Amino acid sequence: MHLQVSNVCKSFGRGSNAKLVLDQVSFSLESGDFKALVGSSGSGKSTVMRLIAGLDQPSSGVISMDGQPVRGPGSDRGMVFQKYSLYPWLTAAENVAFGMQLQGRSKQEVRERTSYFLDVVGLADSARRMPRELSGGMQQRVAIARALAAEPKLLLLDEPFGALDIQIRESMQEFLHELWRQTGLTALLITHDLEEALLLASEVHIMAPSPGRIVRTVKVDLDRRDMAHLRVSQPFLELREDLARSLRGLEPAGVR
Repeated sequence: MHLQVSNVCKSFGRGSNAKLVLDQVSFSLESGDFKALVGSSGSGKSTVMRLIAGLDQPSSGVISMDGQPVRGPGSDRGMVFQKYSLYPWLTAAENVAFGMQLQGRSKQEVRERTSYFLDVVGLADSARRMPRELSGGMQQRVAIARALAAEPKLLLLDEPFGALDIQIRESMQEFLHELWRQTGLTALLITHDLEEALLLASEVHIMAPSPGRIVRTVKVDLDRRDMAHLRVSQPFLELREDLARSLRGLEPAGVR
């Protein structure tokens, strides 16, 4: 798998009312990469995600998957957005199974993978519950399980853990890292949470706002075998503070 984002610009509106929200954004992902885009509100990171997902088109520049331009949504990209979007008429298990059924997997495989991924997100006991019977955090966990179960080439994560309480969020971060380590999945994380980006990504792109653009890229080489220890380790804290200073320097006047 190869994702290439090349000199992408995005404007909304036309003529004198046009507003440039992304300016010359370029980066790439190869199979097995886990990268993150980090920026404050207005930096355009979620717009980048929508463009890669095929939900919108660049004003200029090119986004391609395996050499083919991205022109719309596809099963090669699994999406977990900030706002969970479950089918309200399906149970939790049926929501997780939905994408796999579209892929034509056998009933047994769909059943086994549905059970497995509901278990890893802590919802094995909620398989038959409807979305309206689940809290917001539980609904987002179902959405995460649904995306993972379909085995996309690229997993797009737009602040996927923002609705979860801290204990579940840390558990999901550890699970996602372990899944990446064992399977070599390819993922792009969009977040404003520096700690989350550093815990999960091997490369972090810092985005500045107005218009959104990448202003710094940092390779992250940390020992993630014990994330609880990593969170309080000196190298981690020093890198987090270094990047936090970069982000604070990008904030518009008056925000601080």
